[in-house]
Amino acid sequence: MLDRSESALGTVLRSRFYRSAFLSLLIAGVGLSAATPQLTLFLVRDLGTPLPVAGLYYVTNVASPIAGFIVGRWSDRSHDRLLWFRICSVVGAAGWLLMASANAVWMPFVISTVALSVAGGSMAQLFAACRDELSRHPTRAENRVIATIRMAFTTGWILGPVFGSWFGGVFGLRALLVATAVCVFAAIIPLGRQRVERYDAPSAGTPAGHPERRRIDHMMPLLVFTAVCVLAMTGDTIKFGYLPIYMAEQLHVSDSVRGLVIGIQPLLELLMLPVVARLADRFGPMRAMTAGAVLGLSGNLAYALSTSVAGLFLGQILNAGLWACVGALGVSIAQHLYPEGAGTASGVFLGAIPLGSAIGGTIGGIGVAAIGLPHVFFIPATLTAFAIAAFTVLSIRENREGRPS
Repeated sequence: MLDRSESALGTVLRSRFYRSAFLSLLIAGVGLSAATPQLTLFLVRDLGTPLPVAGLYYVTNVASPIAGFIVGRWSDRSHDRLLWFRICSVVGAAGWLLMASANAVWMPFVISTVALSVAGGSMAQLFAACRDELSRHPTRAENRVIATIRMAFTTGWILGPVFGSWFGGVFGLRALLVATAVCVFAAIIPLGRQRVERYDAPSAGTPAGHPERRRIDHMMPLLVFTAVCVLAMTGDTIKFGYLPIYMAEQLHVSDSVRGLVIGIQPLLELLMLPVVARLADRFGPMRAMTAGAVLGLSGNLAYALSTSVAGLFLGQILNAGLWACVGALGVSIAQHLYPEGAGTASGVFLGAIPLGSAIGGTIGGIGVAAIGLPHVFFIPATLTAFAIAAFTVLSIRENREGRPS
């Protein structure tokens, strides 16, 4: 089976589960991206939260990797991988409904920390189920299969903000949060009553001696890789927070052009996902991630050195390459680095992406005060340079381990 050329799209279309996962991620992506850009406005306009306090909302993302790890561990002990996807989706729907009914400043912070951090595990467990299916039915196109399914979520993040702006303007922000809750719950529907049994490799099992210590040792490659990815992703929050301000106040760019600059990245990311996956199938996922980090470094330098909109467009194009690598390959690499726990690996990696946002927001606030715009982007550029070095080491290590003795 592994010797024949296979189409990722054909594999997805032939599989009822892969088709369902694609639709589920599309629905969830639309719902989440519709609400997320409006949350700060909701805190300020509807709850009367002071702007500096509202900016601290994203610090609640630090709970995401913890919740992702816990949900992942439970998932790795369950027979049906989709059980925890459904539980997380229900918790998420309840959390967004509570957010819509919030009447005090502290409530969104608690809801995000407790409920929405758990809800973030739903996507991770869906990808863990994809890994189980790929382990049962191997294919040379596995990176392209994951990328094809991931394209649904990216598409949702292109459509969602447009829908959210219109819906919130017409019906109000609380109604928008209710609509998000409906979308998060509706993500369960395409899967119906399907089950995906947890895949246990024949050699799976914890070695005797000190199980907990051995488990931590086995997780170190996963944790290192996740930490390196967080370093590479810190510039994204700074970009969303401060690039519009830089364009408006220093470059005096029109609203439409600002929207075009910000909106071009997810569109390009969507187009690059299958290309990145094909390159990973040919040259190796870790090499592709290293190349993606080089693009991210170049993108941050383009922001920092730009004196016109053209430089910002270039930065967006380059950063789209980094995020295409993260989206297409990140969770798959994480699962390979910790093969005895696909649910844990998926939960830790995807839970760390919001953590990167929280760290990036903190760095951005301090950096803007210290060195101003656009030079603040030298900070994420430096962090991405460290990430490139780490990815290179991981790639060399991967090649040595994969070389026949």
